[in-house]
Amino acid sequence: MDVETAGFTAFDGERCVAQGAKRDVALKLKRDGRTENVLIFDDATGRQVDFDLTGSEAEMLARLDLPEAAPPARMASPVRGPGRPKLGVVAREVTLLPRHWDWLAGQPGGASAALRRLVDAARAANGDRDRARKAAAAADRFMLAMLGDKPGYEEAARALYAGDGAAFGKRIAEWPGDLRAYVQRLAEPAFAR
Repeated sequence: MDVETAGFTAFDGERCVAQGAKRDVALKLKRDGRTENVLIFDDATGRQVDFDLTGSEAEMLARLDLPEAAPPARMASPVRGPGRPKLGVVAREVTLLPRHWDWLAGQPGGASAALRRLVDAARAANGDRDRARKAAAAADRFMLAMLGDKPGYEEAARALYAGDGAAFGKRIAEWPGDLRAYVQRLAEPAFAR
C-alpha cells in the first residue's frame, strides 16, 4: 500500500489492526470495539494522532470531518496589509542584507517575483532530497514511538539517515512483522536518493 495515499495506520500492540483514510480507520476501530489502547499514526509524518472514538458512529464521524485547526498566525495583525488574500498570498517579513535587496530590486518583476522564482527553482532541484528527508523523519518518529526499546534501533536510525537501505533492512529484520513492514513502507522513499 502506498503510504502517501493510505492516510492513517492503527496498531494494537505489535499488530496492525486498521489502515486507510481517517474515516475508514475510525469506523473499523469503532466496529471492532477497539476504542482504547490503540495507537494511530499519520502515514505522512509518522506522528501519533488521537481520534475521538466516543459516542455513536454518526457523532464520531461528525467530529472527524471537522477541518483541522489552523496553525496560529505568527504575527496577528488586525489591519489587512499588502498582498492578495483571495489568492492565498500572505505578506511575511524577510530579513536580507542590503546587497541582497539591491540585487532583488534589479530583477524582472521586482523582489517578490524574484523570490518566488528562486523558491520554485529550489523546490524543483531539491524535491527528491526533501522527500527522502521527510520519509526518514517519519520513519524515525514511528520507530522511536513503537520500536525505540528494540535491539538494533539506534543502528537502524543511523542507517536510515545515512540512506543505507541494506544496513537498515538488516537491523530491523528481527522486529515484529507488522511494525517492521510499516516502518519499511515509511522509510522506502528515504532510500530512493
